[in-house]
Amino acid sequence: MRIIVDAMGGDNAPDEIIKGCLEALETNGFEIELLGDRAKIEKCLGKENIKNPRIIITETTDEITNLDKPTEAIKKKPNSSIVVGMKKIKAQSAQAFISAGSTGALLAGSLLIAGRIKGVVRPALAPVVPSIKGQTMIIDAGMNTQIKPVNYVQFGIMGAEYMKNMHGVERPRVGLVNVGTEESKGNEALKQAYEILKKADINFIGNVEGRDITDGKVDVAVCDGFTGNAMLKIMEGTGKYFMDYLKKMYSKSLSGRISYFLVKHELKKLKKEIDPEELGGTPILGVNGMIYKCHGNSRSKAIKNTILKACSSACTAVLEQMKNIFACMEVGGLYDKAL
Repeated sequence: MRIIVDAMGGDNAPDEIIKGCLEALETNGFEIELLGDRAKIEKCLGKENIKNPRIIITETTDEITNLDKPTEAIKKKPNSSIVVGMKKIKAQSAQAFISAGSTGALLAGSLLIAGRIKGVVRPALAPVVPSIKGQTMIIDAGMNTQIKPVNYVQFGIMGAEYMKNMHGVERPRVGLVNVGTEESKGNEALKQAYEILKKADINFIGNVEGRDITDGKVDVAVCDGFTGNAMLKIMEGTGKYFMDYLKKMYSKSLSGRISYFLVKHELKKLKKEIDPEELGGTPILGVNGMIYKCHGNSRSKAIKNTILKACSSACTAVLEQMKNIFACMEVGGLYDKAL
């Protein structure tokens, strides 16, 4: 099994990227192909790791930055780590590609190079976040800000399949994020999507609200990319605020510091559960390959956890399952009103 990693993408590249790769390689069963500036990669690896047979280095000379226009960059910088990684995924020379680089370029590359799964109208970013009862997927979380009913339906199908294969949820509960739980709520696209989702071969539980995601009432929360991205960032910000507030509160007085020692173990568990670094990167579902987007500021822990997640996705064959599902569907019939 081979996992390709963009060694040059992100604010902390290549040091933290390579550190995360080395931490992941403490687990057996796969090899890592690093894409980027060979000299910089070898310097970070050090003499003891350069000859590791499970590490392959592929030189890339072009660099895509966040200042580049995504589509232009993909076309004009063919020897960038993102473009080379996508081409390798399309050629099926690896099981997954991971990057903390330009989100726009990664999304553009996934569409223009890797391509969509046959039958999928639009791919989606699908982060999995913690909830009281386990974990919940938010799909879409930023790839499509304006969508049609068919997209909501397909997001629900892809999300349910991922949660079933990757998280062992037997019958994932799929909910449509709306401004209320009543069937009549929402705009016309949401109302049409609701009607079609009721007939789809998934465990659709109806409309859900934002608070239902962390309450664990739903396993897959379906929404447009604007809504999903806003929810995700609010959750991350709230988690950070909560932990910072507790730290400030417990350090104010002697009694607070004593109290901290009584709950220290549980607080560390909580911090681990809500830490984005622990959750790792976000899969792009609906494309021909397992592609993961990491935060631009990702450190080694996030890279390591994303690599291990990518290995799990390859072992479960979730991509093949999605291809089979959409191969059996025709855009028409159930989807007539959704297009």
